[in-house]
Amino acid sequence: MKQILAFLFGCFAFLSVNAQIEPVKWTTEVEKISDTEYNLIYKAAIEDHWHLYSQTLPEGGAIPTEFIYDEKALDTNFELVGKANESKSITKFDKVFQMDLTYFDNEATFTQKIKLKNPQVTAIEAEISFQACDDAKCIFESEIVNFQLTTNQVPAIFDPVKWSTSVKQLNDTHYQIQYTAKLDPKWHIYSQDNSDPMGPIATEFTFKDNDNNDYQILGPLQESETVTKYENAFKMDVTYFEDKAVFTQKIKVLNPAITKIEAEVYYQACDDEKCLAPTTFEFATNLDGSETLIKTLNIDPEDLKKSKALNLGVTGWDNYKKEEVKEKTNFGIFILGFIGGLIALLTPCVFPMIPLTVSFFTKSAENTQKGLANAIIYGVFILIIYVLLSLPFHFLDSLNPEILNTISTNVWLNIIFFLILAFFAFSFFGYYEITLPSSWGNKMDETSSRVGGIIGIFFMALTLAIVSFSCTGPILGSLLAGSLTSDGGAMQLTAGMSGFGLALALPFTLFAMFPKWLNSLPKSGGWLNTVKVVLGFLELGMAFKFLSNADLVKHWGLLKREIFIGIWIIIGIGLLLYLLGKIKFPHDSPIKKLSFSRISFAVLVGAFVIYLIPGLTNTKYANLKLLSGFPPPLPYSIYEKDSECPLGLNCYKDIDEGIVAAKEANKPIMLDFTGWACVNCRKMEEQVWSQDKIYEILKEEYIIVSLYVDDRKKLPENEQFKFVKANGNLKNIKTIGDKWATLQTLNFQNNSQPYYVLLNENMELLNHTTAYTPDADEYLEWLKKGLENFKK
Repeated sequence: MKQILAFLFGCFAFLSVNAQIEPVKWTTEVEKISDTEYNLIYKAAIEDHWHLYSQTLPEGGAIPTEFIYDEKALDTNFELVGKANESKSITKFDKVFQMDLTYFDNEATFTQKIKLKNPQVTAIEAEISFQACDDAKCIFESEIVNFQLTTNQVPAIFDPVKWSTSVKQLNDTHYQIQYTAKLDPKWHIYSQDNSDPMGPIATEFTFKDNDNNDYQILGPLQESETVTKYENAFKMDVTYFEDKAVFTQKIKVLNPAITKIEAEVYYQACDDEKCLAPTTFEFATNLDGSETLIKTLNIDPEDLKKSKALNLGVTGWDNYKKEEVKEKTNFGIFILGFIGGLIALLTPCVFPMIPLTVSFFTKSAENTQKGLANAIIYGVFILIIYVLLSLPFHFLDSLNPEILNTISTNVWLNIIFFLILAFFAFSFFGYYEITLPSSWGNKMDETSSRVGGIIGIFFMALTLAIVSFSCTGPILGSLLAGSLTSDGGAMQLTAGMSGFGLALALPFTLFAMFPKWLNSLPKSGGWLNTVKVVLGFLELGMAFKFLSNADLVKHWGLLKREIFIGIWIIIGIGLLLYLLGKIKFPHDSPIKKLSFSRISFAVLVGAFVIYLIPGLTNTKYANLKLLSGFPPPLPYSIYEKDSECPLGLNCYKDIDEGIVAAKEANKPIMLDFTGWACVNCRKMEEQVWSQDKIYEILKEEYIIVSLYVDDRKKLPENEQFKFVKANGNLKNIKTIGDKWATLQTLNFQNNSQPYYVLLNENMELLNHTTAYTPDADEYLEWLKKGLENFKK
């Protein structure tokens, strides 16, 4: 009965909606596994507020999604291997069907593995039967789709930007031409205003064939609304378009005989994980408003010959399957906050308070249990107070999710952070003291005595936070600055504050639980000031990190990598001399004898200084992997590494030269499709290639051919040509980047970077292709496997 009612409800709802409603749109892909095995991939794009249901549902509920194949084809042409796998779904109680149902929101993917019985089969037809519902209605649909099996196992080419053009006549001679880019979800292209050479590729329009002054460009090219956001990858604010980009140009026609305006756009598309090679798109806009082809296909025979030269004839695809790359995430900000709290405990403002406060709770309470409870409450309040300090930043974040990145990370605020942390550092050195008004602390202490009870304990905790500010403030300032200049924003700040508060609160609870431990605490003395001075040196080093951020954004060239590391070495030497008693500060006590702990720490500081020294050189040891992300990146160097091969390795910038070298040396080739503005390419070079085993195998066993797909250097005029793309449109190959980007797309059906291919001199694949692989062991095994196959 329940099923009948549900069906009648669905029919009624279906009849009540427009027949053209399509809340679910299907697309298909094919993934080749071997010569006889394929994955048929069904992808559903689901409109907001609509649900598409799973293949497996209980009886009496919604109609499950079903994939139907011709029975005769299943008998003779192919067989299904298991059931279709589903992407992540949602299971909730459905008020309409009065039961738990499993469904998909926004998108769904189903993957059906098949095995061919007939190797001559090139296409497979399937029918999708499905139901979709929202809160008010349901639809029942079926759709026939066709899978073409003549595909490689490598990923499909990304094409996230669809261009179109239109024209509006303003008067007899004036026209307004509009160029529109429709962007796939999560993809964007960049504004014309991104002019920094260290940033992304700006969108650039060029109007062509106006040598006879047939028309006049009126004013600048206008662009639609953009988004400005700080991108950590580029260490700067960038401006880009989301969903759609519209460019508008007014022109005045001077020659009535012209019928169309030709233009070309050069652009780069990126999402949150990768950027595609910069590419061009050509327009031919008819002034009468009629639809035009983008480009006619009259291609010169010489151009055709050059196009064919880009086809390397790569073989061996069937032997290797593309593997996915897994990214890693780091939640270390809580641990860093906790470490900061532990350090704050060892300062003169906090450490003496531990035995005094614990003794107060244990001796003034009616009994031991009451004293322990009060100490625990005191510790909890300390934690709460520091967490509460981060809440205003959540308020800012909720008003504008980008505010912490777009405002708090701008270049001038980085300079302000530099000045503040340097100011904090000299207060730790003892030249002056930073305190909150003493009346605040007195008022809180007075309130805690007067109120008593749990509220009184809260004000005691608040008093501690106020009177200890001169020591905790600089540490909290570093934590605040570090959080606001990272992608985590308010959430990272809360995590760091939680760690800091927890570390600060733990001793008061633990020593109340085990009061005998108080006897083992070292007595207050000159060593507490030593801790403060050491923190001053650390604050000073951190200050230069923020000045470096500003320098990178503005590209001033003041703190290039080696200069930055040199400053850290000077600060390290200063700290070493202080620990050895060669330098003194205002509040230091006389040193009669160096303690074991002081000597031990001096040895660690000396070792760190020695570790930094190779960072001043132009060798692979300059990488300083342990400090990855703190110094400026390797390319930002006084040695101008941009113009050389990564890490000083020998490499070729031309595929033909690389093949000749490989034949002469009898070595395999590693094609490195890269880009000057490719952040993950630099990460691979600095963090993976630099490891000794990988560096040696790249240097000794492979011929590296690094092809920069965003190199805008013009090809010699006799090497420029027009290339026919797969969709029939033409692409101008004018620059070195155009050539290598097209070669990558044509031969490997992939256009993202980094992208690595292992080949022998006969263009035979030696292993599966790979992309960003932060796991060095995995990358090393990939290289070794390619070398092993080469030697067979």
